[in-house]
Amino acid sequence: MTNLEGKVALVTGAARGIGAACAEALAGAGAHVVINDINPPDEVIERIVAAGGKASPAIGDVSDRQFAEQAVAQTVREHGRLDILVTNAAYSDRRLFYEADLAEFEKTIDVCMWGPFNFLFYAARAMIAQGEGGCIVCISSPHAHKAIPGAMAYNMAKAAMDQMARTAACELAEHRIRVNIVHPGWTDTPGERKFFHEDELRERGSQLPWGRLAKPSDIAHGVLFLCDPRSEYIDGATLSIDGGALLPHDQMFRVKNRPQ
Repeated sequence: MTNLEGKVALVTGAARGIGAACAEALAGAGAHVVINDINPPDEVIERIVAAGGKASPAIGDVSDRQFAEQAVAQTVREHGRLDILVTNAAYSDRRLFYEADLAEFEKTIDVCMWGPFNFLFYAARAMIAQGEGGCIVCISSPHAHKAIPGAMAYNMAKAAMDQMARTAACELAEHRIRVNIVHPGWTDTPGERKFFHEDELRERGSQLPWGRLAKPSDIAHGVLFLCDPRSEYIDGATLSIDGGALLPHDQMFRVKNRPQ
């Protein structure tokens, strides 16, 4: 069992979906989790506290560099340290690039590329100052290497995030600060309802090799694994948690007798 007692984690974009599941998993392992979101993360904090965990909010926009600096500084000031950072906050506007609302295009880049960088920058400095190592997990996407039509800004930002994380892993290894990437598959989150109806999500999920969309907890299990001190030799890696979505979608790859 992962033991994060005495550790402090900061998770961005954690009021719902994958971020919330990551925050709950880290808190369940004993970490005090600082939960960032642009909206108050009251429900997540209530669930963590009800389960016997520790959590506190950091409300603000990840694309605001001054806020990122303040959030990291406040975490260290109030809790004495910062051991784990999970950059999860995301935004996406879907339309063909030549029909794009450029303000929305830029917002996608700001949240999905500059947001992770802002927190990576200040968290790394805090971890280096502590001198005790650290763990950073960047929630990226298969969009980093697949040119999904209608998502140019998101594709660009996630590709940049992957290179950012790998470069950071190289530069932070001497400080024993690990940086890894998670590529979630298609995950059943509230954000997907911006683009798809319920019946579409069910139908498309059934066509995946595992026969369903990922649950946020599926992704959180992978993040917890990477944050486990026993995973200290995993650095600069990309973990795909996609239920076999990159496999050929042939019947021979379907999982039989799936538990209900």
